[in-house]
Amino acid sequence: MPGLGTSFGRGGATTFQQDLVNADCILIQGSNMAEAHPVGFQWVVEAKRRGATVIHVDPRFTRTSALAHRHVPLRAGSDIAFLGALINHVLTSGAYFHDYVAAYTNAAMIVGEDFRDTEDLDGIFSGLDAEAGSYDTDSWQYEGSTAVPSVGGHGPEGPTNSHGPETTGSGGPVYHGRARSDPSLQHPRCVFQLLKRHYARYTPELVEEVCGVPRAEFEWVAEQLVANSGRDRTSAVVYSVGWTQHTVGVQYIRAASILQLLLGNVGRPGGGVLALRGHASIQGSTDIPTLFNLLPGYLPMPYAEADIDVDSYVAPDERARGYWANMRAYLVSLLKAWWGEHATADNDFCFDRLPRLTGDHSTFQTVIDQIEGRCRGYFVVGENPAVGSANARQQRLGLANLDWLVVRDLNLVETATFWQDGPEIDSGELRTEDIGTEVFFLPAAAHTEKDGTFTNTQRLLQWHHKAVEPTGDQRSDLWFFYHLGRRLREKAQDVERDRPLRELTWDYPTEGAIGEPSAAAVLREINGTGADGAPLSAYTQLRADGSTSCGCWIYCGVFADDVNQAARRRPGAEQSWVAPEWGWAWPANRRLLYNRASADPDGRPWSDRKAYIWWDDQRGEWTGHDVPDFDRTKRPDFVPAPEATGPEGIAGTEPFIMQSDGRGWLYAPSGLVDGPLPAHYEPQESPLNNRVHPAQQRNPARQVFARPDNRYQPSGLEPGSEVFPCVFTTFRLTEHHTAGGMSRWLAHLSELAPAMFLEISPQLAAERGLRHLDWATVITARSAIEGRVLVTARLRPLRLGERNVHQIGIPWHWGPNGLTTGDAANELINVALDPNVHIMETKAGACDIRPGRRPRGAALLRLVEDYRRRAGITEHTGVEHVDDPERGGR
Repeated sequence: MPGLGTSFGRGGATTFQQDLVNADCILIQGSNMAEAHPVGFQWVVEAKRRGATVIHVDPRFTRTSALAHRHVPLRAGSDIAFLGALINHVLTSGAYFHDYVAAYTNAAMIVGEDFRDTEDLDGIFSGLDAEAGSYDTDSWQYEGSTAVPSVGGHGPEGPTNSHGPETTGSGGPVYHGRARSDPSLQHPRCVFQLLKRHYARYTPELVEEVCGVPRAEFEWVAEQLVANSGRDRTSAVVYSVGWTQHTVGVQYIRAASILQLLLGNVGRPGGGVLALRGHASIQGSTDIPTLFNLLPGYLPMPYAEADIDVDSYVAPDERARGYWANMRAYLVSLLKAWWGEHATADNDFCFDRLPRLTGDHSTFQTVIDQIEGRCRGYFVVGENPAVGSANARQQRLGLANLDWLVVRDLNLVETATFWQDGPEIDSGELRTEDIGTEVFFLPAAAHTEKDGTFTNTQRLLQWHHKAVEPTGDQRSDLWFFYHLGRRLREKAQDVERDRPLRELTWDYPTEGAIGEPSAAAVLREINGTGADGAPLSAYTQLRADGSTSCGCWIYCGVFADDVNQAARRRPGAEQSWVAPEWGWAWPANRRLLYNRASADPDGRPWSDRKAYIWWDDQRGEWTGHDVPDFDRTKRPDFVPAPEATGPEGIAGTEPFIMQSDGRGWLYAPSGLVDGPLPAHYEPQESPLNNRVHPAQQRNPARQVFARPDNRYQPSGLEPGSEVFPCVFTTFRLTEHHTAGGMSRWLAHLSELAPAMFLEISPQLAAERGLRHLDWATVITARSAIEGRVLVTARLRPLRLGERNVHQIGIPWHWGPNGLTTGDAANELINVALDPNVHIMETKAGACDIRPGRRPRGAALLRLVEDYRRRAGITEHTGVEHVDDPERGGR
């Protein structure tokens, strides 16, 4: 989550769910927490019982809305305009927490005179290559310093491009030198003044025009946040994938982070930004990454040309201040965990054995590589891209062009059967006998049939114990990959090419008749050990000389004292409210990150009511309710030497220890590829023009793919936009899980949510002749789907300037297989991506809707083609990076 990583230093949630009870106000936006995270929502309910104000800002009225004090409906895709106006309100009303902002943020830093804002360049920042859609960030830098992409200067030289990774999961970008600053916050080029100028146009009137939120509603939200922030009160912001799945999703989160820094709500009890992860171990899948551009612990994957050896890989970070300066120790310990005694200083600890990036290898690029014949084999594990990924048809076309496909799942999901009964078979686009893909379906064990950990929303590792043995051929993912690796190693030849495989540390103990590897042994390896083989207790013990090994540096301590800390279950009544002995949270079992900021610069709590961590002068250490997120013995008055680097370069008044300046970033001189400040752009496909910056409709740095299988629609004032007049957003139900692979085959869940449906307002139903429980068809430039009509007041039309805009809610759990079947929402969605994280825009799109069922067979293709023709769609539609809607933008 670079939005959090760039702002604060780590990409995980800044707080934990139980801490919500200490909030005086909770803003839930981009999330339906009550239905998507019902267990955690208990703490919102408890906070409300204690007197907190709960606000839900969301296109749909949901169970979260029903339990909030107020639901504020807004147009999907307009959140930055709303958040930007909140920022503007805080700045212009003088409601920001001055002492916090001055001491703990980069508000005073002076930006170089070459920087130009969106206010100067009609909606773009300086440094944009209009043809490539990429920014050269040189002009964004502070005066007197140079920032490099996080983490370090990895990747190709030259301008940042929309395909290059920016990894800020556990650390912000680093910069060298000392930036000029103005503690008075009056210099015209200091961050504070740039922020005021940037958001000056984000007014309540603009919110009404862009978001559809009446001025009185907006002002009430602003007043609640301001009244419940400061020395004695704190407000929390809660979000989920309703913010992340946009072409500007990272900047949504950045905007919330800026707001919370201005209000002084980060690192303090009852405050922070709580990122609710999509399901049980999404956080874990980025910590121990399934992402192509990361190594464990958010170490960047080396680039082929740039990272020649360990020295070149760590050089930018070693010269910086903060804990990323210890990157060599994190990397070398990882290499020791993977190659053991074979990794030595003489062979650069086997660094040359790591894979190298040569460009974009993300999932959507991989699908294109499949279609074009460059990717011949594919493992799909616990995913169902045939219905669960954006532009599902494109996914299936890729699957149909493979040599082999391995699917591991609980049921025969659509990805395993696309060749037999996929939509393209029905339409005649594909024939089963022409598909050469050999599919291997391997039944997986459920989480109840294996030991292991979930790393959840709040960076919390919790151990789950096996309840029953898997039956038949079902196997755990750990079993599969361990034994696949074992067999590959047995086949490895005594040649140099196979040496990295032969010398891998692969000696995990197994148990039982099927040879199940010990998950606890894997977790112990991830934790790390010292030269004596004993588990380490903290990442500060890692060394760069090869004497320590560690599979993921941020998890170091989860097996401290040779005890599985993730398996701890001490009842709440037997410990403090922070519950440090329930599971284990990274890093170092800290539950509230940046908690040094809960005390003022002198180390005293900002108020007795919000005391959390403070300096104990008698004991000479930081103490309080949690593990201090700071050097425990570093005094508040500590001033580092001018040339100090690493942790020693962080002053006693700088709480954000993963940032190279120890401060929260209101302005990001580096680390993101689409701007140092969040700006409102319309979604890739929108029926409305950009009323904030009329000359720039879309995010100029978004990642687009101009292909026949991924046509885009005209947007805003572009001719043909009127063909798709409605806004749609996808959502999930409590009764189903993601793409349905775990729920559509269960009778009781299928009975609770038995059919694909479309949520519409009574007004839209009346306009289009749609009747409750009848069929309706939704059409985009990719495909058309059908669903039962659910007429409900949960959605209502929004007044945006001179027009009413209707929104349609579409659940995304269905597909043609299982006990409950239906069309997949992802048939509708284009592949246009946030350039920082390559994530799709599923939460805001444009469509048309009409009564009746969709056509079958080739008639469906003719319907979609007719809509494309009416809208004038070509290969050029919607792909320009710099566009002027008045000129057509096509």
